Amino acid sequence: MTIQDLAAKYDLRLPRYTSYPTAPHFSATVGSETYARWLGELDPATPLSLYTHVAYCDEMCFFCGCHTKVAKRYDPVADYLDALLTEIDLIAGLLPARMGFKFMHFGGGSPTILTAEDFSRLIRHLRDRFTMLDGAEIAVEMDPRTATEDYVKAMADVGVTRASIGVQDFEETVQKAVNRVQPFELVEQVIAWLRKHGIEDINMDLMYGLPHQTTESICRTIDRALALRPRRVSYFGYAHVPWMRSHMKMIPEDALPSVTERWSQYLKGSQRFSDNGYVTVGLDHFAAPDDELALALGNQSLHRNFQGYTTDTAEALIAFGASGIGSLPQGYIGNQGEIGAYKRTVRAGTPPITRGLAVSHEDKVRRAIIERLMCDLGVDLETVAAEYGASADDFESELSRMADLESDGIVIRDGARLRVTDLGRPLVRAVCAKFDQYLNVGEKRHSQAV
Repeated sequence: MTIQDLAAKYDLRLPRYTSYPTAPHFSATVGSETYARWLGELDPATPLSLYTHVAYCDEMCFFCGCHTKVAKRYDPVADYLDALLTEIDLIAGLLPARMGFKFMHFGGGSPTILTAEDFSRLIRHLRDRFTMLDGAEIAVEMDPRTATEDYVKAMADVGVTRASIGVQDFEETVQKAVNRVQPFELVEQVIAWLRKHGIEDINMDLMYGLPHQTTESICRTIDRALALRPRRVSYFGYAHVPWMRSHMKMIPEDALPSVTERWSQYLKGSQRFSDNGYVTVGLDHFAAPDDELALALGNQSLHRNFQGYTTDTAEALIAFGASGIGSLPQGYIGNQGEIGAYKRTVRAGTPPITRGLAVSHEDKVRRAIIERLMCDLGVDLETVAAEYGASADDFESELSRMADLESDGIVIRDGARLRVTDLGRPLVRAVCAKFDQYLNVGEKRHSQAV
């Protein structure tokens, strides 16, 4: 089957599988009381992962699928920070003891909308409530348009070890179409500041499928990005969901690439990374050969969470901020997304949980299967099932539904073992979907398969 045939046949909308079950299936059956109980049941020796969502930006990027709000004055940002600090105190107080963290991640929105002083204050506050364990990583997502050298120095001074630079595309026509104009020289300057102040682990975010992009133009962007020597690059496909994010209506739909062109951008772009010595990690990440992400792929210890592919092995991810999503051994929780309601709730002394999902034993088995497929592009069902007291025979129905994927050369089956082919890599989510008991394929809430 040709790439064009695959593109037409598998133009599906599927989850990104950063969790299982996925966030659209969370409900109000899990609320603040349940979350408080789950927190209290944690083993105090369990290393934590901490995520903090800064829910403001200076302006709205039309491609953005995140929960964020534009702030033209700093007062709302400062007030939100005050609520964040209150939530941190509240959640820390519900834990069975002072606990340690191995990973701390700041996303948004844009964390760089905070002043350098307020960013330092936020990290110090977290480190006052949680113990930073040996070898811990502190990572920050950065908008180069709002980053300053003072901010970068403040990051270094409080222990930040990794920065993730939002680039998306370097072509001016594309940048104007998505309302994110940032010259190459600006990104180059921010990266120079990071290295000057000792932050060497630099990630870069690029996107394909944006308006006015072509295969040739995205390859030019990749070449310029790699000239800056990032340690990791994420290469995401733009998900056009204007029925969910109204600002996406500002993107001219007639300028979006066709399904076939999206495939070409993905495949040629991915090859560009490989040709430059980067290791392909899972579906859409690329890493330097000696980066921890590439090493984890090699020894099959790679994981996947709400931040994408990761070396984070923490069983408990605690999320702070409006719309933050956390994961505990007992299940998932989602914070209030509306900023005003979020602030009122935490100031009333209540965890701002509006939805969640308690995972069943079967959910855990299927989650493990899907994670191995997403990370290793293969899974031994017998081995994974046995870890949970189950059997590969429990998944005969799912395996029988692999026939089309097998005949199309996307997956190879050997008994209870599945291996996604190089041709099938872009469609690994279609393989995972066969094990998803919650999925209604094609729902508009999900992104395109490629």
